[in-house]
Amino acid sequence: MVVATPMPIQSEKIKEVGLPTIDLSFDRSEVSKLIVKACEEFGFFKVINHGVPLDVITRMEEESLGFFAKPAQEKQQAGPANPYGYGSKNIGFNGDVGEVEYILLSTNSASISQRSNTISNDPVKFSSAVNGYIAAVRDLASDILDLLAEALWVPHKSVFSGLIRDVDSDSLIRLNHYPPLIKDIFEDGDTSLPHHHHPNNRIGFGEHSDPQILTLLRSNDVGGLQISPEDGVWVPVSPDPTAFFVNVGDVLHAMTNGRFVSVRHRALANSNRPRMSMAYFAAPPLQANITSLAQFVSQSRPNLYRSFTWAEYKKATYSLRLGDSRLKLFRLVEEDHEIASLQHQTCFKH
Repeated sequence: MVVATPMPIQSEKIKEVGLPTIDLSFDRSEVSKLIVKACEEFGFFKVINHGVPLDVITRMEEESLGFFAKPAQEKQQAGPANPYGYGSKNIGFNGDVGEVEYILLSTNSASISQRSNTISNDPVKFSSAVNGYIAAVRDLASDILDLLAEALWVPHKSVFSGLIRDVDSDSLIRLNHYPPLIKDIFEDGDTSLPHHHHPNNRIGFGEHSDPQILTLLRSNDVGGLQISPEDGVWVPVSPDPTAFFVNVGDVLHAMTNGRFVSVRHRALANSNRPRMSMAYFAAPPLQANITSLAQFVSQSRPNLYRSFTWAEYKKATYSLRLGDSRLKLFRLVEEDHEIASLQHQTCFKH
């Protein structure tokens, strides 16, 4: 499917770039090197042959679509999101808005069971679908993190994956629904509108990085996702419902002392068809201590961040707007964009 490239907003530059696609069925040592390279260059990649069963994805998608098809009054009974539950338009706690409605859930099965009563007419079926999906994507995320650890020769293979496999992991799942454009309001050919009002530029979910360790995103065949590998540049991500998109979060950025890029991204509601995505945010337990691993710190690359608990960092995410840089609050040294992502920028420009 061909998706029209959205018009740039103000001084933004839209750049078509071949983003990494990694086949997880290939040789493990080769795959691990490719994942490291993708995390350094983009903080983002696509995985195929990922092993998540199609029926698990289909059940989760059907339950999600069933909920979003309900009348607004019924959906609102599952909200407001505080933080869990149903939300619409209002994304964060500090005035962030977008053309999106969503369900945010803890990955704790007891919490899911309780929330299901207000979300579904068949709570047991909904809970079963969500728990099955979470188990499958957690396994996938853990395997990706283990591949990273193997390639980096870290002392303990589970240094990353152990955080999300922990029984007290604070991971989340968010189901996003971006309604289609209303043609009665905007005509596709109307170029007289200001850029920020143009229908192809409706912000579904504004620019941000994910605070957690890793995000696994699955979406339908409707485009809208964009990543920003350098300031002012946006790269459209072609939709692929058979794949998972993976991006590095702030915690992994900090643990690798900035070697892996916590990629900024956004979603545009830019289609005549609804877009739906399912995002799994792999997070550590609240009391987990996050610090740069020793092998990523040297005289030439001093420790950029002080140690912090995930609870501290999570609190910071709630105190700021969606697009604000939270890691700045934990810096030990002044981190220029060039220092933090020198290797990433060099790779991108060449």
